Amino acid sequence: MIPAPTGATRLCVIVGDPIAQVRSPAGVTAAFAARGHDGILVPAQVSAADLGDFLSVATRLKNLDGIVVTIPHKFACYRACASATERAHFLGTVNLMRRRADGAWHGDMVDGLGFVGAARARGIDPRGMRALLVGAGGAGSAIALALVEAGVSDLAIHDSAIGRRDGLIGRLNGLGKAPVRIGSEDPAGFDFVANATPAGMKHGDPLPVDVARLAPSAYCGCVITKPEISPFIAAARKAGCVTGTGTDMYQQHQGIMVDFLLGRDGRE
Repeated sequence: MIPAPTGATRLCVIVGDPIAQVRSPAGVTAAFAARGHDGILVPAQVSAADLGDFLSVATRLKNLDGIVVTIPHKFACYRACASATERAHFLGTVNLMRRRADGAWHGDMVDGLGFVGAARARGIDPRGMRALLVGAGGAGSAIALALVEAGVSDLAIHDSAIGRRDGLIGRLNGLGKAPVRIGSEDPAGFDFVANATPAGMKHGDPLPVDVARLAPSAYCGCVITKPEISPFIAAARKAGCVTGTGTDMYQQHQGIMVDFLLGRDGRE
């Protein structure tokens, strides 16, 4: 049983816009309790226009220890961090922030670890696979890096924001680990297809790829948590593909998130 909050309870906030889709408050709060930490994670819906004001207030809240960041704030919150992990610096984005001893923020980005972890939990090893990623935003950037580090043979990235897409491709190619190139909505010939866009959160959204061209042998993963079975995942399952949902992704990195927020990740 999770203890009732008191005046001594430490606070973490998950910030985004929208926010109703997030799954982490209950799970992270329960994980805090399981580790003997008197803390909670609560959601806060904050628009992009109001993020600066929110962060200014958050920095002044003496019982606020951490911030979990979701769409669309991951790039802006990176800029608010005084320090960050190597992967967060490489990507220029964070989905986690924790209070440093001096009161400033330290950031990390673990979306990619959760996404690849969800695939591995389904028995899918990306090593040697040809991968297509749709979306080069905060989560997409992290997934791209995780796929390259997991050893994919080839990565194609599709995003309508051309500058963001090309910048990510250039940085990843600079690692010299796998060829990264411009992709499209056509998933034909790919073994691993990842949707890192919000397409499917709203009724009537277009599918991120041409699902009629999916190979039944392809793995399909999605970052969306609400609906839990996104239209893309539903279509991929109908095509016979092994799939991973946004909830699967979250479950894979919940422990990593909690370690970071509690300062037990051994990194600074």
